[in-house]
Amino acid sequence: MLGLKQSVPPFRDPNLSDHEIQTGVSFASAGSGYDDLTAIVFGVNPVLNQVEDFKKYIVRLKGIVGEEEAMKIIRGALVLISAGTNDFIFNFYDIPTRRFEFNITGYHDFLQKRLQHFVQQLYDLGCRKIAVTGLPPIGCLPIQMSLRFQNPFNSKCIEHQNLDAQSYNQKLVNLLSKIQAVLPGSKICYSDSYEQVNDMINNPQKYGFVQTKRGCCGTGLVEMGPLCNSVTPTCGKPSQYLFWDAIHPGDAVYQYLSQNFVKNVIPKLL
Repeated sequence: MLGLKQSVPPFRDPNLSDHEIQTGVSFASAGSGYDDLTAIVFGVNPVLNQVEDFKKYIVRLKGIVGEEEAMKIIRGALVLISAGTNDFIFNFYDIPTRRFEFNITGYHDFLQKRLQHFVQQLYDLGCRKIAVTGLPPIGCLPIQMSLRFQNPFNSKCIEHQNLDAQSYNQKLVNLLSKIQAVLPGSKICYSDSYEQVNDMINNPQKYGFVQTKRGCCGTGLVEMGPLCNSVTPTCGKPSQYLFWDAIHPGDAVYQYLSQNFVKNVIPKLL
């Protein structure tokens, strides 16, 4: 759909080929976030530290194609930044570490200040086309509903968490516009996930979903990440489940989101 490879390999893959270096890699670390505390919870690489990997990537790319071509590749590359959900779940709502320091507005500002610094670093290294995803309806994630309702068959979205996500997203739209205005030659776009996922939850039949309140993995109520493995039972028809586990959407959701990305975000980056 985007003319990309079937999968984008991780930069830290020790067997990464020169061809892969030239055609796109991922610097993401599963479970990470803008807040360093999030990375500490999961023992992963913080988002801001991923810039150091990117610097190493640039060095290797220059060694393969030369400095001029390397910078041309970087300037023309699409950079996709997707983070934030883990920060709210594991540092504000479910584990309230940051609530001792911030109210919700303050935590929004804290995270977006770190995001702004991250984008500035990428720009300084040559990136010009950057898309940043907003938050999904966090209050409708199975794990959030499971922690607050005793009856999993009568769970409801946590409205105040959804309102928080909407507020964060609106601030993000405004922030990205301001960042682009002060970075000459940049194209920095917001990529929405809230509205479409929310529509899938409220109108599941339109998308072919029959289950929106629990994931396909295990009970679908609390399992996530490493708890979904080769010995964990899964549902028979994953495509009918909006969520794969208690936090992450399934493949079908990402197909719809990618179609929306191509239609509404890519043209703004060209």
